[in-house]
Amino acid sequence: MAKTSTTTQGLRAAIERSGYYPALVAEAVEAAIGGETIRSYLVHQETTFDANEVRRHVTVLVLTGNRFIVSHTDEQNADTTSPTPYATTSTESVKLGRISSVVVSRVVANPESYAPGTLPREVVLTIGWGAVARIDLEPAACGDPNCEADHGYTGNSTADDLSLRVSEAGDGPETVRQALAFAQSLSEATADPTR
Repeated sequence: MAKTSTTTQGLRAAIERSGYYPALVAEAVEAAIGGETIRSYLVHQETTFDANEVRRHVTVLVLTGNRFIVSHTDEQNADTTSPTPYATTSTESVKLGRISSVVVSRVVANPESYAPGTLPREVVLTIGWGAVARIDLEPAACGDPNCEADHGYTGNSTADDLSLRVSEAGDGPETVRQALAFAQSLSEATADPTR
């Protein structure tokens, strides 16, 4: 990345540590950041097993003074559309004022003996900005067990644009710390009344 700040160098080092096409990922992220200063970041590399294939995916989250940037890179095996393996990289830039929710779920072992500051076993970070919503519907009913009337439907609409899970066992304690730090920075940025 062109900028030389400590945060930018840390982001570049984290992308390189992920070992997942670092030049490709860094170029996509740098293009999305532009000339803005990085306030916080999180790099998460995930490996999944699909039948007989191993697939890798990296997510890079970046917070600048004005935007939340999310980048995803996936690798694909050769298929009918491409005779060679390929990777797909996408970035999305979201104005901070559009972020409607930042949810941090912590899983803590032995909660009865929890001490403040203890690292959670896992963290799930869910961020919503209105691009994707999940709707769960079910038939509505009344309290009469013999009622056969149609009461329509009832349900919930949940913002579910991004959900990222990190765990101490799978990703290491440093990634869990970084996820918590990023979530706090994003929460503080979205609480700013000038946004």
